[in-house]
Amino acid sequence: MKKLLLSIALIICHIISFAQSNNDHLTFKGVPIDGSLKEYVSKMKAAGFTYLGTSDGTAILQGDFAGFKGCIIGVSTLKNSDVVNTIGVIFPEKDDWSSLESNYLTLKRMLTTKYGKPSECTEEFQGYGSPRDNNDKLYRLKMDRCSYITLFETPNGNISLSLEHQSVSSCFVKLQYWDRINTKAVEAQAIDDL
Repeated sequence: MKKLLLSIALIICHIISFAQSNNDHLTFKGVPIDGSLKEYVSKMKAAGFTYLGTSDGTAILQGDFAGFKGCIIGVSTLKNSDVVNTIGVIFPEKDDWSSLESNYLTLKRMLTTKYGKPSECTEEFQGYGSPRDNNDKLYRLKMDRCSYITLFETPNGNISLSLEHQSVSSCFVKLQYWDRINTKAVEAQAIDDL
C-alpha cells in the first residue's frame, strides 16, 4: 500500500512539474509561446487562423481575435533559431480617430481585466497645444506626434498595446506578446557573442 501511495505521489509531482513548466511561457489564445514556427503555426491553424505565408522568420496568419474580425497575426522566432518568442496582432485599419481609439480602449480594458493594472501607460499628443478635434488627433498619429501605448508586465512575459500607422493612410491598433523565457534566451545568446 505504501509503495502504491509513493508511486501515486511521484506521478502527481511529475504531473505538477510538467504543468508548471508548460505554464512558464506566456500564452496566446491559450497556446504557450514556445516551440518551432511550424509547430506553432499548426496550433494557430487549429485555432481557426488562416496561414498566409512565412517571410524572414515570421509566419503571417489571418483570423478573428478578441472579438475583432480579420486580424493579421505575426508569429516570430528567435534570431538564429527556430523557437517562437513573439506574437504580434494588427487589428483592422481604421480611417477615423473615434473608431481607432474605441478599439484601443476596448482592448486595454480587456487586458487590464485579465492581467491587472498596466505597468506603464502613455496616451498623449506632441506639438503645439492640444489637438483641436478627432481629425487633428488622427493627423498627429500619422505624423508620429502621438504616443498611445500601454504595457503589461507578467511573470511569463510582456504585452504591449499601441496605436500605430504604416503610412499616412494606414492606422491600426497593434498588440504584441513577448515570452520571457525565450526572449531571455535571445539576450543570453547576444551576450555570449560579446
